[in-house]
Amino acid sequence: MKNVLSSAVLAASLCASVSALAQTAASAPAASEDALSATAIDGATFDEWQARQAEAKAIADAAKADPTIGDVKPADQADDTAPAAGEDGADKPTADSGAAAEAPAPDAPGADTAATATPPEPGTSPNAASEDVPVAGMPGAVVETPDNSTDVPDEAGQQVADKPKLPDPFLIRMQVLLDRAHVSPGVIDGLEGENTRKAIAAYEALRKLPVDGEPDADFWTVLVVDQGQAMKSYEITQDDLSQRFVPDLPEDYGKLAKLEFLGYSGPVEMLAERFHMDEDLLKALNPGADFTKAGTTIIVADPGGEPETKVARIVVDKPTGELTAYDADGGVVVAYPATIGSKDTPSPTGTVKVKGIAPDPTYSYDPSKNFKQGDNSEKLTLPAGPNGPVGDMWIDLDRPTYGIHGTPHPETIDKAASHGCVRLANWDAKALAKLVEPGKTVVEFKG
Repeated sequence: MKNVLSSAVLAASLCASVSALAQTAASAPAASEDALSATAIDGATFDEWQARQAEAKAIADAAKADPTIGDVKPADQADDTAPAAGEDGADKPTADSGAAAEAPAPDAPGADTAATATPPEPGTSPNAASEDVPVAGMPGAVVETPDNSTDVPDEAGQQVADKPKLPDPFLIRMQVLLDRAHVSPGVIDGLEGENTRKAIAAYEALRKLPVDGEPDADFWTVLVVDQGQAMKSYEITQDDLSQRFVPDLPEDYGKLAKLEFLGYSGPVEMLAERFHMDEDLLKALNPGADFTKAGTTIIVADPGGEPETKVARIVVDKPTGELTAYDADGGVVVAYPATIGSKDTPSPTGTVKVKGIAPDPTYSYDPSKNFKQGDNSEKLTLPAGPNGPVGDMWIDLDRPTYGIHGTPHPETIDKAASHGCVRLANWDAKALAKLVEPGKTVVEFKG
């Protein structure tokens, strides 16, 4: 992806040049902090969201037509006279994006392959010749996005033009209802993104609607039928606060191996995962809440109950980044976004079977089989926990070293490359594990 002028810069230009347009833009944001209430979310409608989209488009079109506002161009369309990388006046890569990444952890407990993110050449943009975006704070992880996708995690350090800064009440409600229908949009964050579009498309196919991955009136009418409220109140308990939190997990495997448990960093991360939410959205919905105090009442998403129908067949679609599970009659049980291998370490081909289930798996590190992490030259066993390399669920496949598993970073699902396995959000991996039958459930890799 190329860096583009951010919406904040565009807004500043509008304010300076066309005050009337700026006032209109201010009156119709994607959402406001006051709008993030259970009442606003549960009352959000498609018609209101569509009107906001149309108004935003009208403002953007008017700005483009105004001769006093300069053109906004992607970096790769800059003038030929622009200074070259490394020259005075040229953009320099940030410390995060330009730093060399360490080799990532392999996916399977035992022996896995590993892929490394190739660092950019000094003085060049990290994205100049590749769609692999290094993810700050996650050594070795890279973001791989489709050509037309703007669904890049914040960790990648990228700013997408016109991306809303605040979650939209309608999108929150829609994501919760999709999740409740067992067609997961990934992390519920109230923002548009590729995983949400895939969930919409899967739901449209499930309900035999025209499939385009975009919300429309017919889709919304079917989705909201008998779905109830999207949000609910939850009171934090002492049991919640008594979990084994690990506030500052080191990145070094040698240090991780000395710990007893790779737990959540704190109550916010734990509660966000429990209710399938982005941590920032959870905090935005509950400004001023004390998440460390028992008895605190907070607003959370209500993803509903877990599916119960047993799964006979799983299709892992590599090109679309989706996992779809079917019952014995061919009906869809669940559809999840998934990270599925990479170019260097692809997932298996053909058909395999589920071999077993391993909740709270440990993680075996063997530098002689795949890669060396830091100065760690000896075999290590990393303890279990939701923030372990494979999350807190492992579904073993009968192809050695391959499995379907969780992740400590659910926000990167289908955005950061995996190393051959199928990676799901922890909550999706745990739900799927209850539905598969070892020795019976078939897994087909497509594409």
